[in-house]
Amino acid sequence: MSNFHLPMLANEPDAPFPDTGEALLHPNGLLAWGGDLSSERLLNAYRQGIFPWYSEDEPILWWSPAPRCVIFPENVHVSRRTRRRFNAGQFTISADTAFSKVIAACAESRKPGEGTWITPAMQNAFELLHQQSHAHSVEVWRDDRLVGGIYGLAMGRMFFGESMFNRETDASKIALIALCRQLQRWDFRLLDCQVPNPHLKSMGAVVIPREQFEEKLRQGLAQPFAPGPWTGRFTADERW
Repeated sequence: MSNFHLPMLANEPDAPFPDTGEALLHPNGLLAWGGDLSSERLLNAYRQGIFPWYSEDEPILWWSPAPRCVIFPENVHVSRRTRRRFNAGQFTISADTAFSKVIAACAESRKPGEGTWITPAMQNAFELLHQQSHAHSVEVWRDDRLVGGIYGLAMGRMFFGESMFNRETDASKIALIALCRQLQRWDFRLLDCQVPNPHLKSMGAVVIPREQFEEKLRQGLAQPFAPGPWTGRFTADERW
């Protein structure tokens, strides 16, 4: 860590983070290390557009990349294939009914021998945030089998997407589209995707400057949203 000259966070959960403008260019967005994954620290981090991302053999690393990958909920892309697959009636959608199963599925290695950044400590931290009604999941089911989903953190009218998984074709896309449609109904500003990849871009994700992201973040956090589980409040359209 000393090669990067990164600041180390103090042990107190409310210890301040460095200004996001101090994040490194290489690797893009690396801002600080250390601290813990307490709910207080995590909520403080996300309010500033900072998130943890690290492997199990590393200390906790904190990031604020620029530019930032986001989806404006009204601009999520629904392909013809995904639309047809959903409209065939094979899948049902729920929210906050299987958070533990969703995060566990997201934590599974994508390839044999490949690690995961969703460490047991990260899972425990987000389980607690879910119990506190800060973290939420969207689940996609085929019959009684969980075949896809997404989870993340909601604050004000901002949603910070963490990870999604797929066990059947298009199931994770269906989860993301359903989430974006609900966020649009609730007038959420953004779905934060953190860093871009081809899959997210195919779903309508774009990159915006850090300054624009942080302005949208301030606006979203300034708009309160009713706390509590999303079960029963999530609208899953019968047809797209």
